[in-house]
Amino acid sequence: MVPDLPTVRDEGGGGFDRIPRTLDSHHSHERTFNGNGNGNGNHNAATNRGFDTQPAFPTNTRKSISHPLPAENGTLHSPPLHLNSNGTFWPPLKAVPLASYYKLHRVPSLDSLTAMAEALPIELPQSETAHIEEPQDKSPPPNGIHNKLLDHVVRTPGRQPSPQPTHLGVPGPGQYRVLQEQGSGYVAPIFEGKEQQMDQVMDQIEEKGFIPSEFVESETNWFYNELGIDDMYFQTETVDAIVNHILSLYAGKIAAFARDDGRLEIRLDKEAADHAVYIDTSKPGVSVTDGPRYEQRIDEKYINGSVGDSSYRVESFRSASHLPGEKAQQLRCYFVYKCDFANPNPGPEETNLDIIGEKRFLQKATQNTKDIYQEVMNHAVARTGPVIETFEIEGSREKRLVIAYRQGSAMGLFSALSDLYHYYGATSSRKYVEQFSNGITIMSIYLRPLPQSAPTMKHPPIEASIHQIMKEVSLLYCIPQNKFQGHFASGRLSLQETIYAHCVWVFVGHFLNRLGSEYASLASILDPNNSAHAEMLAKIKRRLRTETFTSDYILEIINKYPDLVRALYLAFANTHYVQTRGEQDDFLPTLSYLRLKEDPILDDNQLKDKISKQVVNEHDDMVMTAFRVFNAAVLKTNFYTPTKVALSFRLNPTFLPEVEYPQPLYGMFLVISSEFRGFHLRFRDIARGGIRIVKSRNKEAYSINARSLFDENYNLANTQQRKNKDIPEGGSKGVILLDVHHQDKVRVAFEKYIDSIMDLLLKPASPGIKDPIVDLHGQEEILFMGPDENTADLVNWATEHARKRGASWWKSFFTGKSPKLGGIPHDAYGMTTLSVREYILGIYRKLSLDETTVRKLQTGGPDGDLGSNEILLGREKYTAIVDGAGVLVDPQGLDRTELLRLAKKRVMISDYDTSKLSSTGYRILVDESNITLPSGEVVNNGMTFRNTFHLRGGNQFDVFVPCGGRPESIDLSTVNKLIVDGKSTIPYIVEGANLFITQDAKLRLEKAGCILYKDASANKGGVTSSSLEVLASLSFDDQGFEENMCIRADGSVPAFYDAYVKEVQETIKKNAALEFEAIWREHQQTRIARSTLSDTLSIAITKLDEELQKTELWKNLELRTSVLQDALPKLLLEKIGLDLIVRRVPDNYLRAIFGSYLASRFVYEHGSSPSQFAFFEFMSKRMARLDQRPGDHGTTPVNGVGA
Repeated sequence: MVPDLPTVRDEGGGGFDRIPRTLDSHHSHERTFNGNGNGNGNHNAATNRGFDTQPAFPTNTRKSISHPLPAENGTLHSPPLHLNSNGTFWPPLKAVPLASYYKLHRVPSLDSLTAMAEALPIELPQSETAHIEEPQDKSPPPNGIHNKLLDHVVRTPGRQPSPQPTHLGVPGPGQYRVLQEQGSGYVAPIFEGKEQQMDQVMDQIEEKGFIPSEFVESETNWFYNELGIDDMYFQTETVDAIVNHILSLYAGKIAAFARDDGRLEIRLDKEAADHAVYIDTSKPGVSVTDGPRYEQRIDEKYINGSVGDSSYRVESFRSASHLPGEKAQQLRCYFVYKCDFANPNPGPEETNLDIIGEKRFLQKATQNTKDIYQEVMNHAVARTGPVIETFEIEGSREKRLVIAYRQGSAMGLFSALSDLYHYYGATSSRKYVEQFSNGITIMSIYLRPLPQSAPTMKHPPIEASIHQIMKEVSLLYCIPQNKFQGHFASGRLSLQETIYAHCVWVFVGHFLNRLGSEYASLASILDPNNSAHAEMLAKIKRRLRTETFTSDYILEIINKYPDLVRALYLAFANTHYVQTRGEQDDFLPTLSYLRLKEDPILDDNQLKDKISKQVVNEHDDMVMTAFRVFNAAVLKTNFYTPTKVALSFRLNPTFLPEVEYPQPLYGMFLVISSEFRGFHLRFRDIARGGIRIVKSRNKEAYSINARSLFDENYNLANTQQRKNKDIPEGGSKGVILLDVHHQDKVRVAFEKYIDSIMDLLLKPASPGIKDPIVDLHGQEEILFMGPDENTADLVNWATEHARKRGASWWKSFFTGKSPKLGGIPHDAYGMTTLSVREYILGIYRKLSLDETTVRKLQTGGPDGDLGSNEILLGREKYTAIVDGAGVLVDPQGLDRTELLRLAKKRVMISDYDTSKLSSTGYRILVDESNITLPSGEVVNNGMTFRNTFHLRGGNQFDVFVPCGGRPESIDLSTVNKLIVDGKSTIPYIVEGANLFITQDAKLRLEKAGCILYKDASANKGGVTSSSLEVLASLSFDDQGFEENMCIRADGSVPAFYDAYVKEVQETIKKNAALEFEAIWREHQQTRIARSTLSDTLSIAITKLDEELQKTELWKNLELRTSVLQDALPKLLLEKIGLDLIVRRVPDNYLRAIFGSYLASRFVYEHGSSPSQFAFFEFMSKRMARLDQRPGDHGTTPVNGVGA
């Protein structure tokens, strides 16, 4: 009997019990036929392992052959029972110095394991608030290496853990529950015709004459009764197919005699439209890296792509007996069936197995099995990542591992699991993959230790290794098939080592291709603060990245040095692995961190020396040295957290070369999963920007996207930094690149990306579910994100998920969310357009132009956010609009009433009523060709005409407002089409769309007399709106936020929300007007191009902002209060009060508000190059106002209810 196992109940918020379940021998799911040939024989504990079969043919037919499984010899040397009061095998853990305890991945013999366990002193804390004290013994550990122990883990009473992305069943002290059931967990439907079929099979075999007649009965009985095949197979297959399988198996035995080594090798496969059968010889506990690799094929062909009606369930059995003459060989059978669901289209949150189950599963599974799966299903639907449970089989050392996850979220997991448990000296007797119509996959694997005859002395007992297998399933889930899987399957490297190498391989691919001294020389000559120079350098950089180190070349190099990988991983683990201890630590000693022999942990200099001695050339040295760079850059990681869905690393960006990245980053996150890789970059502690997902049409496009991924992310964040000049947040951006084979995994990738970054932002809430991590950054971080390409419909999920995980900042985590969650939609309220309009109206005001007579060209039509609102707010004479449908032109002016109709409906110009066009007007759609215009010009191709219409020139337009279109639609090679005789054909351009015109083209247009305001100035209304949305979410508590900022279910809008939106709109217009005036004034004074002045002002504001935050001015309470009262929205001050806002909003965010407000107001007033006394004069006026203030209005809310 397995000793009583304890129950550790979750702390109140996780919604599950971490309970190792025990099944008695009746509950297992496998039986063999008894000697009489029926399925009602004795349930031998060693042979009855899983899904039951109950054939029904008479007992007087030809006798079956049945051999029980070999006895599981070998004594388990458990630690003394006095280690634990309840007699369990595992003691509570103490943290142990790494060099003696963490002998990575090569596990010791049973005797050495026992000796180690006996040496562990046991101290049970008496209180939940107990914390870890420093060891009293200060003597240096072996090798002089001291592990990064967790110094203090405070268990606050009553603190509720947030729901985690992964459910991990964890054994620990306490009581366990036994799942009682009479009979097996599965009962195969009885195949009434089995006896008759068996006779037909033997008759056909005898007719063929290949098998001697005296062997026909024994071979057939062996196939029917010894391979663990249930009646489902025999009911599904034809007699001819079964005969072919039996003949092929016999042929394999004959072929063995022709081999020099006499080795018996049988490989059969049959793939039909709705099912498949695979049979292969298999040595228990050994991963086969050559041959047909049936498990990988099942993954790729059936499990990976399972979705909806195209889902497949899998049953796999190992034969109960060894093959004739092959003591180490058994047969492994796989049966794949296409699913036939009871209800193919359930609700997304449906968990009832009777509704979502597959008909065969519902028919075969007993109530006990359904109860197990039901509990796992309830957790799987509620969580992002996998659910991992283990069950004890009473009276046996066999363990049952159950894993549930969302379909498509772990490609290749089925085959990778085999490598994992083989590594720990375990083998499987049965495996099942069940699909459910709600999109959940559940795997059930029966694990047993290898027989004593196998070389298992290097492996720990299964009672210990099962828990490490459970922990590593979470790591395997992140990257089921890593680039170094071969080293893991062969046992040369551990799972941790190979996945670590995979992550560094990704890192090296992005940062190893340097640009060389020529680029550095050119960069030193050019001015990085000059936008035109910076743009030119960026283009040259793209050209110079010739990919000396391709990803395949880097992979080839790393594969040559597994010993170096192990040494480098030891250094990484020595820094970031934390073994907690005490009553709250539910895990056994981390067995994968024990080696057969003790490996020294090398410091960086020793690693450098080791690399230089082992590598054979300079390229190899550069690649392996990049491992050291990676190790030094990692500040924190979720690599060792058991509740991860992707691997995330917070990196110190100081390793980036300044010549290539002149603006230093503040923070960098790297996230890696099987479906994607991604970065999140920010230039300040407090920063905000969108998250975009990049897709690739083919392998070539993916290669290009991967090469430019980091640079694109860096440039986007840098642009955002310049645009955010008026707000407290600096610039940031996140970019997710989907793997070339996972282009349909947009939602999966986004959820894993967000959740894994949150692992590094949230403090641990529940031991064993989210363990503490080593944080070398040492400062709390909050990220502010928003929607971007391919993520607009996912931000609501991110907001809700942050709330479920207990993030205090969930309200401010994402902008762009639904108004029901407190979001302020930019398109509904025209936030971006308001800023663009302010620049257009500024030009009209300065030049005394009548808006209604100005002829206007606009790209981006009435179907888009910016385009539709521009039509609704503008009063110009529209003469041309270009959008996705084509080109709409009328020199006499397009009908305003018709345009307003399209804009309100958000439809393209293809819906425009052409009867309202004048005689000179026309519409050309992209799919039209050979159209004659009123002028007589023939348009051969509508698509080409649309793409180049904005470059037609002439004097048709007075103002051009790009509200949509491809980046770099006007560049240096095309800008001359808009310049005639040195003069711009379009007098005024306000760039609403991002990056529509390149910087060098802008300068050329301005030189030709065009008044041009660039995107970073003109379209900043959206970022201002998002910033004030964040501020409101930080200022309100949860109740006040829901009452005042969330649109109600019935669609009613809170009065505060409506008024706050109006104040946001006025703030946008005010900020835009201030910058417009500053640029206009400085251009008049200096004649510097407005496009250049826009960047110059941005740099001046952000630089002064950062300097102000570091000065003593913040400590001047009166000045601080005065600035915050001016900077904060008046409605927030009235509703909540300054005192309460200051207590709720993070201090670094308030500092950012303080600095950005003072900096922007000073630069807008005094320009980008003020005199040395200007700031003194500016602050003197500010300080003088302090004495004149009538009082501290806003420090107390007018109505504090719900604030």
